Amino acid sequence: MLSLLLATALAAATPAPDALPPPERRQQLLFDAARLGRTDMIEPLVKAGVDLNAPDARGFTPLILAAYNGQAETLDALIAAGADACKPDQSQGNTAQMGVAFKGNDVIAARLLTAGCDVNARNKAGQTALMMAALFGRSAQVAMLVKAGADPALADASGRTAKAVAQGQGNDAMVRQLEARP
Repeated sequence: MLSLLLATALAAATPAPDALPPPERRQQLLFDAARLGRTDMIEPLVKAGVDLNAPDARGFTPLILAAYNGQAETLDALIAAGADACKPDQSQGNTAQMGVAFKGNDVIAARLLTAGCDVNARNKAGQTALMMAALFGRSAQVAMLVKAGADPALADASGRTAKAVAQGQGNDAMVRQLEARP
């Protein structure tokens, strides 16, 4: 609750520099704004000097938090303000694109594909967003990723391709979709 009160106060006015919360508190407010969809907070916090690409204690950037929590407008505001949509988390090396494959948010998946990131980026286990989408049965995202140039032939550190991942899940429809790609 205190975070929202401070955030509201910061958004309501451009306070004098000595009235701002300390830098580490401002950074936490950015994480909270990203997670909660407080798009109105992005610009004031950027003006207050937050680092748009700094990770939180779990290794997630504000953009990853916005994507993972389905905050499309906040995601757009972060990208417009200069956040790196391609930066992976510091725990597993997952990108925002990989995170939305888990969550199943096709709108955010499509927006992230316009950010110019490598669609074949790999996490620490060698997995790609396509493999994640196949794992969770996200057929719309598989189609989007393949259309954007994701390579279904890539294998992760265990030697599994997106098709093998879908087979492992018993998802025959996903296997057929990956086999039928153009």
